[in-house]
Amino acid sequence: MNSQQKIIEELLALTDIEINGSRPWDIRVLNDAFYSRVLKDPSMQMGETYMDGWWESDQLDETINKLLRARLGYKLRKNKRLAWRILMAKLFNFQAKDKAFIVGEKHYDIGNDLYRAMLDPRMIYTCAYFRDTDDLDMAQEAKLDMVCKKLNLQKGQKVLDIGCGWGGFLKYAAEKYGVEGVGISVSKEQIAYGQEMFRDLPVELRLQDYRDIDEKFDHVISLGM
Repeated sequence: MNSQQKIIEELLALTDIEINGSRPWDIRVLNDAFYSRVLKDPSMQMGETYMDGWWESDQLDETINKLLRARLGYKLRKNKRLAWRILMAKLFNFQAKDKAFIVGEKHYDIGNDLYRAMLDPRMIYTCAYFRDTDDLDMAQEAKLDMVCKKLNLQKGQKVLDIGCGWGGFLKYAAEKYGVEGVGISVSKEQIAYGQEMFRDLPVELRLQDYRDIDEKFDHVISLGM
């Protein structure tokens, strides 16, 4: 049992719910990633992970009733030790590196056609900046330019983009501000697509976990992570 599972089990114990227990309102976890996801935001992710089929219960109405009646926020204020453990888990991110690439495989390595259909031409998968426009492409460009200005990018600087997606930000920054860039992602499809776009730009995309980076950069960004 890993540390994340122990914390979630202790948290749910405050609601009288056991993981893989024998009572009808206890839950059965069907996906080991459940623990790290719920740890990020328990009140939101208990529902989200259920809808994604990551856990089940024989008596769902009673499970939900217990979760709602538990007043976890109040109980955590009383239980300083558990609240501290949850905070530390969020800060230090105990997720194994190999599991990070599972996210890329399941969510992004399903082909790029879907994302081409729903995203702007740069394939930006983060919120746009809709100011003085209702056009998605223009709103994304406004967002990218705002980020570049906030970073005060200068020609020749080197930028690291963690979770770079298809590389749209680095492409924009290289073309408009003359920077060099390294983008990392856990998706093979994203990297392959981005490499096609960057043949004539000083930008490198890598299939890499951010914890393996050991270089110096002038700026480090992570949009929408």
